[in-house]
Amino acid sequence: MTRTLVDPHSVPAELRPYLQELVHRTHAVCGSHLVSVIAVGSVALGDYRHGRSDTDVTVVVDGPLTGQALPDLAAALAHPALPCPAAGLELAVYDEDFAARPSGEAGYLLDLNTGPLLPERVSLDPTESSSFWYVIDRSVAHQAGRALYGRPAREAIAEPARADVLTAIRASVREHSAGEGHLADNRVLNGCRSVQYCRTGRWQPKRRAAHAVAAAEERFRPLLNAALRSYQRPSRTAATALPTLEVQAFLAWVAERVDETTDAERTG
Repeated sequence: MTRTLVDPHSVPAELRPYLQELVHRTHAVCGSHLVSVIAVGSVALGDYRHGRSDTDVTVVVDGPLTGQALPDLAAALAHPALPCPAAGLELAVYDEDFAARPSGEAGYLLDLNTGPLLPERVSLDPTESSSFWYVIDRSVAHQAGRALYGRPAREAIAEPARADVLTAIRASVREHSAGEGHLADNRVLNGCRSVQYCRTGRWQPKRRAAHAVAAAEERFRPLLNAALRSYQRPSRTAATALPTLEVQAFLAWVAERVDETTDAERTG
C-alpha cells in the first residue's frame, strides 16, 4: 500500500516525491512496527536550500526490528537505489521506548548517511558514534520536527535535558573548531545557531541565527556576512573560503558563550 505524506506542503517541493518514496519504502520494510517518520534539520526549521542542504530524517519503530530488517532498510534507502535529490540523506532509526525518554546518548538502531555528496555510512551500533549529533537532532525534532508519517514529532521524540543539549552543543563546536570535513561557512553558521540556542532555548534556522548574531556582535559582522554569502551559493562545491584565523576566533567565542551558559545553569 502506498503511504502518502501527512502534509506534502510541509516539505520543499523538490523533496516531496523523494520523501514520499522514502516513507513508502520504510513502511514496506518496517510494516506495522513503523511509528513515525519525521523530517528534522533544515527541512524542519524552514531553511532547506536545494543543492546545498542535507535531508535529515528520524524514524521511530515500536521495538527492535528482527533479522535483516535494518540492513534491508539501509539498502532500500541508499543512494542511488533511491536517488537522493539533496546533498545527502542523514537518517536515524530509534526504538519507540528510547525516543520517548530524554537521553544524552546516541541510542540509534540504525544510522544511515547516503547521497551524492555524503560519504556512505551504515551503523547498527551507537557506540561507534559521538552522541552529540543525535542529541541535537532529537532536540530539533521535538521542537520543530515535521511528521511525514505517523505520530507527531512531539509525541514520538522526547526533548533531551537542556544540560545534555548544552553538552552536545559544546562537543559540536569543538568538532567544528577542528574543521575537518566541514565547510567553513557551515562551521560559522552552526556556531551562530548554537549561540542563539543558548540565548533563547530554541533552535533557529542557520541564516536567521547568523543575522541575529551579526546584529549584536559588530566585530564578527564581516565574517558572518561572508559566511551567509557563501551559503547562498548554489552548491557546496561553490562555497567560498573564509579566513581561517577569523573562523577559529569566532568559534572560540562561541565556545565561551556555551560554557558561560552551562556554568550559569549549573549554579542556578
